[in-house]
Amino acid sequence: MVNRFWRLDTRPAGNDFAAALSLQHGALAEVQDGEIVIRNRWLSMDAGTRMWMTDRTDGYQPPLPLGAPMMGLVLGEVIASRTAGFAAGDLVRAFGTWSDYSVVDPVMAGAVKLDPSVADLRDYFGPLGMNGWTALWGVERTGATQTGEALVVSAAAGATGLLACQIGRILGGEVYGIAGGTEKCAMLVDQFGIAGAFDYRAPKLRERLAGIDGGIDVYFDNVGGPILEDVLANMALYGRVAVCGLIAEYTADQPRGPANFDQVLMRRLRIEGFFSPDFMDQGAALTDRLRGWVDRGLLAMPYDVTAGLENTLTAYAKLFTGSNVGKVMVEID
Repeated sequence: MVNRFWRLDTRPAGNDFAAALSLQHGALAEVQDGEIVIRNRWLSMDAGTRMWMTDRTDGYQPPLPLGAPMMGLVLGEVIASRTAGFAAGDLVRAFGTWSDYSVVDPVMAGAVKLDPSVADLRDYFGPLGMNGWTALWGVERTGATQTGEALVVSAAAGATGLLACQIGRILGGEVYGIAGGTEKCAMLVDQFGIAGAFDYRAPKLRERLAGIDGGIDVYFDNVGGPILEDVLANMALYGRVAVCGLIAEYTADQPRGPANFDQVLMRRLRIEGFFSPDFMDQGAALTDRLRGWVDRGLLAMPYDVTAGLENTLTAYAKLFTGSNVGKVMVEID
């Protein structure tokens, strides 16, 4: 059986992914004891995987070696299994490869069998998946958002950010989003009911954030960079910064911290980073809570779907240009 897959050939320069990855064809590897074969139906596009393409060794997982298939979350159907607990026909989500088929060790790949009764199976990449888990954990646990507190979310029109905004509302926070463009900001307020939205492309973001009465109690950070500096200047005393992502730093030649880091001391702030491996063992409980909100219509996700494995890089680039709303995915025919 022939398998198409995206191969990492060189470390990308900036966002030039086409020069760094190539679409290859090869024979599908024989399934070994302890492995399953997944016919990938959807690929999840996640900005954090940009770090895997670098040669940095100080991340939460080692970089992908050159010549290896590009990895990411996949959702599909098991077509062959040589391990207990998985059978042909099972619907699963796992860390696989950007390919037609993924051959994985389900333990190492974090494979999870999914309930096919979910109305929109894509939700397993959105509110019922890593994005949902991360948003809930960051807002409730790392950020410790309390009723009535001001919660600001950057990249608020992206998958994790949009869910963080909605979860913040559910938990009683006064939620503000930061997004690129007036249309996204209007959507956040009009369609998702948050208290306000700030266009980071417009001038004087720092001054506009100062209009949040009492300051910012919790900041759910997806971007880092200059926006983090603008937020730090407007944090309330004893505020919390939950660092989920640093998209402004992933392609920077020289990553840097905020110039006004002194505000951490002056305002007695707590800053804490978090990754999904921190709470992977809590996935079932997180999914149960999130599904309850989805089923009640309290939590929703727009999907930005690109058709065709061959168009994966077009979809991936959307994460770094700000052209998407909601969850970016690739659907494989």
